[in-house]
Amino acid sequence: MDGTVQAIRFKQWLPEWDDFEFDPAQHRRKPDDHILLFSMPAIQLRALSGVYRRTRGGDGGEGLQRHHDPKRSAAIRDFVRYGHPYSGLPQAARDEASAGMRKPGWLPTAIVVNILTENDERRGRKVARSDIVSVTEEGDSRAQLTLPYRERLQRWTPKSLEPFEVIDGQHRLWAFDEALKSGSLPGDFELPVVAFTGLDIGWQAYLFWSINVSPKRINPSHAFDLFPLLRSAEWLETLSDLRIYRQARSQELTEILFTQPDSPFFDRINMLGESSKTAPVGAGVTQAGWVRAITTSFLSTGSGRSAKGLFSANITAASGPLDWSRAQQAALLIILWREIQQAILDNSFDWVKHLTEPNGQSKIDRDTIDAFSGTKTMLNQEQGVRGVLAVANGIFFSLAQVSPELFDIESRVVPGTATSTDDVRAAIEEIKNSSIHAEIVRLATAIASFDWRSTDAPGLSDDQRRLKRGFRGSSGYVALREELLRHLSAGTGQIAQASEEALKQLD
Repeated sequence: MDGTVQAIRFKQWLPEWDDFEFDPAQHRRKPDDHILLFSMPAIQLRALSGVYRRTRGGDGGEGLQRHHDPKRSAAIRDFVRYGHPYSGLPQAARDEASAGMRKPGWLPTAIVVNILTENDERRGRKVARSDIVSVTEEGDSRAQLTLPYRERLQRWTPKSLEPFEVIDGQHRLWAFDEALKSGSLPGDFELPVVAFTGLDIGWQAYLFWSINVSPKRINPSHAFDLFPLLRSAEWLETLSDLRIYRQARSQELTEILFTQPDSPFFDRINMLGESSKTAPVGAGVTQAGWVRAITTSFLSTGSGRSAKGLFSANITAASGPLDWSRAQQAALLIILWREIQQAILDNSFDWVKHLTEPNGQSKIDRDTIDAFSGTKTMLNQEQGVRGVLAVANGIFFSLAQVSPELFDIESRVVPGTATSTDDVRAAIEEIKNSSIHAEIVRLATAIASFDWRSTDAPGLSDDQRRLKRGFRGSSGYVALREELLRHLSAGTGQIAQASEEALKQLD
């Protein structure tokens, strides 16, 4: 074997594409106008491909965060070995009587990869010069790939980054891992490959979308977990797809807040928009209200004059969006609101006393929980929920820019899969054991010390009642946010600094 692979080189480029806006700073430099098509033994492709190598600690390739679903790979592995429908049978049913159901498990769909060049860098690392897969053009329609080793069945590992990045088809490659380890995979079992060369990670995210999400082959919400770059892509926002799928994520997070026993809003969101008489006890905010609040804060793209959402917009142009899963996102919201609730219960804030001790009359059965979930607190009204989420998002986004290590949390939760109660609970514990938790507690305590009484609450002076009337209506959202930021800026530390900067931007 000479360590080369013959490829078909085909052109997919239109003249009008030359006028598109290509921006290296946004991970979208101008791509090559030719693509490669070839076949390669699965054993060889697996060795050359960087799949799931990135960790939150920074080891491995930058770009699209890929996560492995072992069940999916196992299903593909069984399909290759036995075909359909035998591969779908439980082990107990795989006997001589059902053996006639076995068929070839063909995988004719191409694995899509990106061939890294010597100029491509992923978090400060490049493919070692000796590991580069070089591409030599042989006329208009042919090319030759020269591999970093000669024997295709050789057990080879790269010195640094793998020369191939898998854009689509990673689970098919993982399906062969068991066979690779045991040596049972024939060396001539080949897979078709479509290869781009030196493709920026922004275009890789776009390719994933066009292959998997645009034709509706997978749940777009899963893409939100798996590929953070998609959350802030301008081309999606323009097409309205991203708006729809941000709203879908907001609804999912609202659903988790409502169904998660650890949430202070467990069974306490008006999911069906019922009247106050038939709504769940203490459910002052509707599902639609929560969806609007989350969409315009933590899931805002930051386009135009809108806020930059911690779960959606680029933290920086270089780092991209925060790569947190749905469970982690829900966990942060749950912890924030739980700490606000706890701060109200633990502290003797004047506004809480006025609300729970009308006319200064202390009662034995005084219940401070009413200050959090009662009918006369804005924390149980859409204005208050929007205010808290808008300000908290701004503070956390600022912290992520100044101290990104606070959000670098190792998680056992696998993004892109259905989020279970255990996943959210695990994410809550992971955040509680991380450095960001102390900042959440500080912010929650500062938020809880703000006067959250509504206009009809007892004990308000004329000036206070007049101020709170200004929080009503659509203009009231901005007024409440400004007043809350002014309150937070009177404190100390990073939260006060971030609040002060946010106030300047409102001017």
